[in-house]
Amino acid sequence: MTFSKGYGQNFLINESVPGRIAAHCGAEKDDGILEIGPGIGTLTSELAERYAAVVAVEIDGRLLPILGETLGRYDNVTVIHGDILKTPLAEIAEKYFPGREITVCANLPYYITSPILMYLLESGVQFRAVTVMVQKEVARRLIAAPGTPDYGALTASVNRYGTAERLFDVSSGSFLPAPKVDSAVVRIVPYREKPYSVNSERTLGRVIRGGFAQRRKNLANSLSSEFREIKKEDLIRLLSGLGFGAGVRGEELGIKEFALVSDAIDGFTNGERT
Repeated sequence: MTFSKGYGQNFLINESVPGRIAAHCGAEKDDGILEIGPGIGTLTSELAERYAAVVAVEIDGRLLPILGETLGRYDNVTVIHGDILKTPLAEIAEKYFPGREITVCANLPYYITSPILMYLLESGVQFRAVTVMVQKEVARRLIAAPGTPDYGALTASVNRYGTAERLFDVSSGSFLPAPKVDSAVVRIVPYREKPYSVNSERTLGRVIRGGFAQRRKNLANSLSSEFREIKKEDLIRLLSGLGFGAGVRGEELGIKEFALVSDAIDGFTNGERT
């Protein structure tokens, strides 16, 4: 079988790594596990040994016969042929994991890591944890603190939904074919109760997107590219009213500060309409 570059396939061949990921994914033994891209089933087998039910979503149909062989001895594994970004997660949860907590555990394709993470977090499904292996560079971004070089839109977007921690690194030699970069396993624990409040999640998303649109510019200039309906001098006034100086940049704000900016913009635009 040939590897698919289009699907970003790099299969784990280091036998110790899948067990370590499965053991530290944050799940309890009675949990349902959602795996994305099981490949040849190396991690899937470890998950099936430890947890009550596993659903693995695989986009590459060529792998289904292989998975049928490697996972045939497990009666708690279901393999679904499909694209995770087109898979209705709420329906999966209801059909395969009724009454169970759900944990995501996956080795994500590098080229589509961010879209998959955001799809999971925005799905409305309350996961116990989302544990994924990603490029080491992406791992640094996921756990970065405001004001550090790795902090960016992905960090703030994930922080809308939960907190991330880096568990351990995985060398490129653990894969076949070996990628050019090392990886790391990161666990995101979604909030049960958000540590911030915001009037409009839509506006908050726009504020985060705009706040990092032009990293070298101050926050008012950067936001003006997203909120073209608001004059820049009004944005400056709004930020000043929140206590932010003229030179503040989006990369200095945490999720609570972004929420304050979001509500200020909402209040201004709503006031303009009345």
